[in-house]
Amino acid sequence: MPTIVQSTLQSYIDAARNGTTTTERGCALEDLICYLFRQVPGISIRRRDQKNVFLTEEIDIALWNDGPPDGFFFLPNIILVECKNWCGRVGSSELSWFDTKLRSRGLNFGIFVAPQGITGESQELTAAHSIVASALREGRRLVVVTTDDLLTITDSAKLVLLLKEKLCDLAVMGTLG
Repeated sequence: MPTIVQSTLQSYIDAARNGTTTTERGCALEDLICYLFRQVPGISIRRRDQKNVFLTEEIDIALWNDGPPDGFFFLPNIILVECKNWCGRVGSSELSWFDTKLRSRGLNFGIFVAPQGITGESQELTAAHSIVASALREGRRLVVVTTDDLLTITDSAKLVLLLKEKLCDLAVMGTLG
């Protein structure tokens, strides 16, 4: 499995934290996600920062997944990723908007990258956690990836394992762990 260069990972995280504008910080987070996911066998970045034909919705990153046995064989071919590089936790309205994008495209899985996580408590299904639980009841699986999660990734196998664990937590607990 390809190794994640820790100095590269940290450089992207630093750029995402310390960019001089929100655009710079957002692009750095997207660059980081693209770097990490490109290391997974069978994954390619197919679109980035694309609006729909109505110019009402933007997709940050669209991944194509060939699904080889040493990659994301358990995930669909098309994976949408939303990146919210906020200083605090991201709220329910932003997560709901991402879920709406998935629903309107007939997709059942998406990755929401929020460096500080999302609002609410998973045990009580409050705030943004209620959006995750509602989507799950409707057949959509939303996983949230934080900076702490990203810092645990040392190779592509760890990224694959991270998503497996998040999906298991989602299925067992009905929301995020």
